[in-house]
Amino acid sequence: MLEVNGKKIELCQHGYLTNPEDWDKDVAQALADSISFDLDSDSWVVVEMVRNHYEERQAVPEARTILKGLKEQYGAERATRKYLYQLFPFGFAQQACKIAGMRIPLKLMLDL
Repeated sequence: MLEVNGKKIELCQHGYLTNPEDWDKDVAQALADSISFDLDSDSWVVVEMVRNHYEERQAVPEARTILKGLKEQYGAERATRKYLYQLFPFGFAQQACKIAGMRIPLKLMLDL
């Protein structure tokens, strides 16, 4: 359970939101704080791309989808897996998707 602005937010046993609709920027910050992650402007861009993809398609984006968005927005030098891992060193699913309020991605569940 996570409490943000007086509201209790339900999390799964791995710390992901059970209901992605509970997400807002304050929840994102609280989720980042819960894993000792410092959200900077570059990581926020990725978190917002994940949210936008979810809101449009009701699905968690794959990393390659985010890389394509980074390439369109910033150019090829930032559209690499290396850059994505510099932003989220413990992994896109483990950090970016969690902070963006996604349910635990299936691939991550299979890896646990």
